[in-house]
Amino acid sequence: MTDARPVRKVSLVIPAYNEEASLPELIERAGKTCRALNREYEIILVDDGSSDRTPELIAEAAEDPEKRITGVMLNRNYGQHAAVMAGFSLAGGDLIITLDADLQNPPEEIPRLIETAERGYDIVGTVRAERKDTLFRRLASRLVNSMITKATGRRSGDYGCMLRAYRRHIVEAVLLCREHSTFIPVLADSFARDTAEIPVGHDERKFGDSKYSFVKLINLMFDLVTCLTTTPLRLLSILGCAVAAAGFFLAFLLVFLRLLLGPDWAAEGVFMLFAVLFIFVGAQFIGMGLLGEYIGRIYTDVRARPRWFIRKICGKGPDRIPDEMNIIVD
Repeated sequence: MTDARPVRKVSLVIPAYNEEASLPELIERAGKTCRALNREYEIILVDDGSSDRTPELIAEAAEDPEKRITGVMLNRNYGQHAAVMAGFSLAGGDLIITLDADLQNPPEEIPRLIETAERGYDIVGTVRAERKDTLFRRLASRLVNSMITKATGRRSGDYGCMLRAYRRHIVEAVLLCREHSTFIPVLADSFARDTAEIPVGHDERKFGDSKYSFVKLINLMFDLVTCLTTTPLRLLSILGCAVAAAGFFLAFLLVFLRLLLGPDWAAEGVFMLFAVLFIFVGAQFIGMGLLGEYIGRIYTDVRARPRWFIRKICGKGPDRIPDEMNIIVD
């Protein structure tokens, strides 16, 4: 592990989507925790195209200079990870911490992440102890973690926990990546040398409902598979070879039995031929679907459209605004 490095400034990046109920308590608790750090800090609240009063609440909080809040308003909903990336692009701290706005991960855990990062770690991940989520969410999270581990070879106890700390050079490396399907924890891990994980508290959701529906979880799984590895295409080739070999063997067996047992038996094997046909057709559709996922993502990335568009920044504003950003500042 590298030498310990002190943290001089902390940037807290919080994406919010329709979180008007939890925002007042979030702002109060996050601000209180950051003030107790006895170091420079900033809080970047990113509104991800909310349809409730979330933008107004963020703008009101950003008007108070003592809260050190920068409000970032995206012009529409781009998704949680795109909103975090927008916050990353404006963060000026040498340690950037991400946090969900639903308060299931307590902001009071932030000092522990900073303390761990100062030991020399590039990334400090967290594991939700005694999760208060539903059984479906826990099973889905376990499946995602297992899939990521097998695809990347890097094991993490809880990739789904947004409460994580990243060193400045890791965030800058992540921002250089231009792909649209981005899963930040895994992408950041690919650039890190020294990582750590610590257990953190997890509370029941007091306000609203989870923004990850069943359909969105399925989309997330497809994003993870296609943006992390080409292993499914390799497995598809292996499966194709296996199905082809089985088809040739079955064809040889049918011909042999036809010659051995006569034409009467062969007529009774018609349904077996249909079964073989269905196997090949199914394998083809699976292959076409996977290829379509990859080709679609290639098409999206080749167009090189902005991953987000900031329509407004309110509050004290960031220390710098990158020239390449599409932004309108009121």
